[in-house]
Amino acid sequence: MVKPYLRWWWLLGPFRQADIRRQLAWVRDAGFGGVELAWIYPSWYEESERGSRPEWLGPEWSELVAFTKAEADSLELGCDFTFGSCWPFGGSWVTAENASQTFDGVSDQRLGCSWEKEALIVNHLSASALELFAEPLLTALKPALAGSTSALFCDSLELATERLWTAELWDRFEAQFGYSLRPVCDALNEHADIRYDYRKLIAATIRREFYEAFTRLCHSNGAYSRAQCHGAPTDLLAAYASVDVPESEALLFPPEFSRIAASAAAWSDKRVVSAETFTCIYGFPGWDESAERYWRKETIGDLKLLADALFANGVNRIVWHGMPYQPAGEPVEFYASVHVAPDSPFSAELPSFNAYLTQVSSLLQSGSPYGELGIYLPYEDACMQDRLPEEERIPGANYRWEMRHAKPPAETEGFAPVWISRAFLEQASIVKGAICSRELTLSGLYIDCEWLDRDSLREILRLARAGARIVMNRRPREPGHIKWAGYELQLDELPDITLEVFSPLLSGENIPPYWARSAGEDLLLFFAHPLAKQIRYPMPYQMAREAVETNRDLILHWNGREIRLPLHFEPNGSVAVLVKPEGAVEQLLSFAAPDKLKKQNG
Repeated sequence: MVKPYLRWWWLLGPFRQADIRRQLAWVRDAGFGGVELAWIYPSWYEESERGSRPEWLGPEWSELVAFTKAEADSLELGCDFTFGSCWPFGGSWVTAENASQTFDGVSDQRLGCSWEKEALIVNHLSASALELFAEPLLTALKPALAGSTSALFCDSLELATERLWTAELWDRFEAQFGYSLRPVCDALNEHADIRYDYRKLIAATIRREFYEAFTRLCHSNGAYSRAQCHGAPTDLLAAYASVDVPESEALLFPPEFSRIAASAAAWSDKRVVSAETFTCIYGFPGWDESAERYWRKETIGDLKLLADALFANGVNRIVWHGMPYQPAGEPVEFYASVHVAPDSPFSAELPSFNAYLTQVSSLLQSGSPYGELGIYLPYEDACMQDRLPEEERIPGANYRWEMRHAKPPAETEGFAPVWISRAFLEQASIVKGAICSRELTLSGLYIDCEWLDRDSLREILRLARAGARIVMNRRPREPGHIKWAGYELQLDELPDITLEVFSPLLSGENIPPYWARSAGEDLLLFFAHPLAKQIRYPMPYQMAREAVETNRDLILHWNGREIRLPLHFEPNGSVAVLVKPEGAVEQLLSFAAPDKLKKQNG
């Protein structure tokens, strides 16, 4: 799982074995490590242009998919499968009893752009509904799941979440919170504390009944789970920790957002953190004028700058988005960039660029997770708020609880920060004053939020009583409708500790984006070019031209030593170093752009 993968959009037919062989051979030769099959109805093409497709989940479909998997195996390529056609999960066999529900009954949301065109959405709050949905899919996929182990993939949720509900939750809500939701369910936006309780129950339910259940389904069928948990109304850290391969996304999500998936992987012992990458980097079609202006003009320089920003936030495998299925002599395009195919503007540079992505991914999958401070993700703050203001919205962004805006406080950037939440606190233990979860060891916790759930506060106090050092940067309040009498007393019991008691891992001016790993007794550090810190959606076209040659002079505080760390960045370059216990620094990587990019950068 080191080489980058490629999402392979099966859009237009005819689907033929010869074309499958030809395209997979090109994927291998271009330096990719595997593909992920995704099935979408290409509504942006005229009806007469959409070609033929086999019946969804029918014998011909199953045979073609199994052939593709066998051919990928023969080429030593991985082959994953999106679990369904389009997303969220839904299909023609989903009945009203197992469909997504609201307070009023079956949700109005329908699955669009699937090979079945329109269907009900499955109830994501019910593991039994998920099992019924999975049965025909797993039956049709069974031949393809033979051979090498594949992932079953869940894309970003994109589920209608307003008034999301299921009948079993009425009694569960009253038992958990001590009052009935029925009298106020139609006025949640008028009662932020009650809405918080509602969201807390939904968050726990979707994590247990969907993400944990999905992983069990994958395992019981000889596969593993890979999931984008963003878009789900839940604690993203806990959800990402419940799947085998947490997957982030860019650039509709800023690079810093990937630190959430990477942090969950760090404290739940997941080696691989993937990211759907290069999605609409210059804008979304129909939303931004720049999307059409720079269509199929993407440069390797811009792609590299974005990939490095993701690596510096903990991603260690790139999933390109993506390659449309190409029948011989019939070019096909996906509606969203980046278009990957032999006719891509950067196709000649793909092998060398993918080799670079492989090199960095290999480094960042080695060793063990490293962090100095655990930063409490302010999920409660987001849940107490509601929609994003209009000026902050981009395609698909609606609510604060989506956490697209989350990034560690500026004062913590030198501490190799790792996001934590209650799910981490519950499994953490104290060893000689350090906070430990599996392979991750933290010197302390940093909490800076307006609202803090009582369940989290109890765990924080448990760790503090055992010797953990915890910085409470401000005094939080308790969210939820019925307040706990002991909340303020427990807050008072926490020692008064400031950030100054900790030594940062790195100090210096303008620290570039970075990610740290333990490599045995050594320390591995990857640094993106300093300009990567400025990447936001939409990315300016040829932003990489601004990534000029530059230096940074940092001090590494590690293993009882202060080690000078001079970093030299070539234009659009990145740096990786290995630091030995005695303080010796070995440069593993100093990558500048290919010759073509150097010319583009002038």
